[in-house]
Amino acid sequence: MSMPSKPTDLSAASADPCSQSGGSAGVLRAAPESWPIPREVAGVRLPDSRLAQEATEFTREASSPVVFNHAMRTYLFGELLGRRQGLHFDPELFYLGAVFHDLGQTERFMGEQRFEVDGADAAAAFLVERGIPVETVEVVWDAVALHTSLGIVHRKRPEIALVSAGAGLDVAGRGFDLLDRSAIEAVVAAFPRPTFKATYQQVLAEIVTRKPETACWNFLAGIGRRHVPGFEEPNICDWIEDAPFAE
Repeated sequence: MSMPSKPTDLSAASADPCSQSGGSAGVLRAAPESWPIPREVAGVRLPDSRLAQEATEFTREASSPVVFNHAMRTYLFGELLGRRQGLHFDPELFYLGAVFHDLGQTERFMGEQRFEVDGADAAAAFLVERGIPVETVEVVWDAVALHTSLGIVHRKRPEIALVSAGAGLDVAGRGFDLLDRSAIEAVVAAFPRPTFKATYQQVLAEIVTRKPETACWNFLAGIGRRHVPGFEEPNICDWIEDAPFAE
């Protein structure tokens, strides 16, 4: 069977980001594809050790195309940003954090915790099963668990901070102007993002719908307020006032 040269077009996804907030679980389901992963994109060579290849296939088998392509762009954008900033880092260690960073946005690994922690635990289990040193496991766990913790994660080592940086560029365009437009276009050509803005909001809205308590006081609250009917976020002022103390 011949393999397609590029990922499946996702243009069939709803143009309304969360018109199916209660019934959009399909955006989380795995839809692994067989197209070959490029060896190099925009001058960045993707790690190809046995561990890196297994991590890539593990993520692809668990993820929807929108999540998998985002994970791969996260690595490439993060690598390019790291070079732009003159950072020194281990490309494979960074790659593991990037490729695993949204495992918590899959049916297979979504639990009751914040999706970042679900994903970090899944990544750690994968590495522990393969006898990877605990120091490496801890770095990858931090990279996955902290990638949405803006104001904190950038103080961590580059292999952790760059996961957040790469994801932030891909999702919200943070750092877009730091990179050459030709490099950005090459990344998107290799791992396309048709309907990404709409479909990725569906992914996040499904998470909030299933476990709204994990959206409190983080960026998912914005998804809940806009796209999940009945979502209510507690106010820290109420918690302070209700504390069982006189003053």
